[in-house]
Amino acid sequence: MIFGIHSLLFRETFVEKDLPLLEHVKRMGFDAVEIIPFDPDHFPAAKVKSVATDLGLVVNTGYGMPEQYNIISPDPAVRSAGVAFSKRLIDLSQEAGARVFGGMIYCGWGYLTGRMRSEDEWKWGVENYREIACYAQRNSGLILGIEPVNRFESHFINTAADAVRFVQEIGLPNVKVHLDTFHMIREEDDFTAAVLATEGYLGYVHACENQRGIPGTGLVPWPEFFKALRQVGYDDCITIESFDPDIESVAKLCCIWRKLADSPEQLATEGLKFLKGVYAQAGLGGMPEGIQL
Repeated sequence: MIFGIHSLLFRETFVEKDLPLLEHVKRMGFDAVEIIPFDPDHFPAAKVKSVATDLGLVVNTGYGMPEQYNIISPDPAVRSAGVAFSKRLIDLSQEAGARVFGGMIYCGWGYLTGRMRSEDEWKWGVENYREIACYAQRNSGLILGIEPVNRFESHFINTAADAVRFVQEIGLPNVKVHLDTFHMIREEDDFTAAVLATEGYLGYVHACENQRGIPGTGLVPWPEFFKALRQVGYDDCITIESFDPDIESVAKLCCIWRKLADSPEQLATEGLKFLKGVYAQAGLGGMPEGIQL
């Protein structure tokens, strides 16, 4: 298992001036970093790959698709624009040397129709994402992670079972499920059952406390979650995803209205220590000194 941290905990952007963040997260003990190329025109993909390679740091990328690139829109022009934009993000992810490109990458983030998803939306989503995945498959081993999110952010894919069905219908090996405990605690009936449902399809994991605070300070059943991950054989990257309320644009997007830690560094380092301890207890023996569940 390797452990990562999300760049949006520390930076609003990721352009060339943000490259020193890679060394910063490596010094804190992380094996990986997830980066959101919010400004594709100025994302230094080749330099990210070079710096990360020198540091021995794994790179993952993510995105929340804007509504104008929504591949389940009733407007065929919007769907077509979404496919094209997705291919551009895949090119950038590959250039940056990313292992996984995940998140709300399969429909518009925040797009809600006020109704349950329709058969047409499902058909458009599967057809368009199959085209996107075929494009990604041509050039690299990049994994595309389909992240179920809570009902307040999307009506389309809310549970692990939804994501597994979507991945199965796309039918390509580079499309996997991306689980996130922040969303799971709102939508799943049972943490263990949800993880077990992804067996053979799980490609990426976000470790987030229910309130986006330091892992271990909230309601997520971490021992149960890690034991289930081991049951399905997942032993890849787990990324802490949280956000700093002092970054106003990010806080607004993610509804972070209070301090979750004294500093981003505290959230990152204490969260990492806790998660490594739970991981050790779940499969490798006792807890390291100082960790309590």
